[in-house]
Amino acid sequence: MPRVTLSCAFSLVLLGVIAPAVATGVPALNAQTCEADGDPAGDPARAVKFVCGTTNPEDLYQVPNTPWVIASGRTSDSEGPIYAVDSRDHNVREIFPAGALAPQHDGDTYRACPGPNYVFQPHGLTLREGSSGVHTLYVVGHGAREAIEVFELDAGGALPTMKWIGCIPAPEGTRRINSITALPGGYLGATNFDTSGGELWEWHPTTGWIEVPGSQMRGPNGLVSSDDGRWFYVGGWSDRALVRVSRGQTPVRVDPIPVGFNVDNVRWGPNGKIIVAGHVTRCAGPEPCEPAAARVAEVDPSTFAVEQLLDYKGNDFFRLGTVAIDVSGEIWIGGINGSLGIARFPR
Repeated sequence: MPRVTLSCAFSLVLLGVIAPAVATGVPALNAQTCEADGDPAGDPARAVKFVCGTTNPEDLYQVPNTPWVIASGRTSDSEGPIYAVDSRDHNVREIFPAGALAPQHDGDTYRACPGPNYVFQPHGLTLREGSSGVHTLYVVGHGAREAIEVFELDAGGALPTMKWIGCIPAPEGTRRINSITALPGGYLGATNFDTSGGELWEWHPTTGWIEVPGSQMRGPNGLVSSDDGRWFYVGGWSDRALVRVSRGQTPVRVDPIPVGFNVDNVRWGPNGKIIVAGHVTRCAGPEPCEPAAARVAEVDPSTFAVEQLLDYKGNDFFRLGTVAIDVSGEIWIGGINGSLGIARFPR
């Protein structure tokens, strides 16, 4: 796959890395005005297109065997919608809190949960596959409470629906739960993002939260796991690496795989490789470097081979990339800090 490099206006104003630009009189862009970015070589087929109608789509998760992509949006530190994006026509629909079904608390599984919550900032997403199009969707939530909000997601109809069924309060003493992964046997894995020293956690209805031994690292961010549950793959934001951590093995194995940028979310690709997304907001050392709104690489979990896929400088309505997934032969990238669309890159 050729590497794509697109140079557009890149703003890190909201990160406090670059000073705000002087206003030019250009009207503020909203989600409906996002337009395609041209290719530097002038090839229209290589232009970056956008799915419009989302606000800060921080995480993306494609529902298996459907055209639907679930996106977590954020409008403030404590609020945001959840979207369903149709990959066939790129239409976006809000399915939470607008359109959500009446809650039905599963008190047996989620005993520590005090009750429904409809106002929170959705963050990391993961899904436990069910049957007949009905799955369990886990959503990291920030706001009035720090918890993983749990929903029944029915993707069998004309439009996916969400029904709140419980929550898992965050482990006491953690700074900020970021990403989650569904593990075999009803277990759930999570990262505690702390650049001074975070770690991985596991939850089960019968045990509650347990810290994963040997998982301590700076800035653990994105998270996926192997189908057999023997390996975690962690987005090492501070270490600019994908980090493989063993599960249920003694001694614990930790294998960092450098990728050259701050890793945010990670997702399995259709070819069995891991799609690693992130950004470059500041240079890692004294040597000069090029900032990037979004960087994407693909990692082979067997050989640790890394292939750089994308280096995107961003624009006025796409500020900071956080996640990448493969959708029908395109790379879709979600983002935050004023990102008003999902970027679509040809593969």
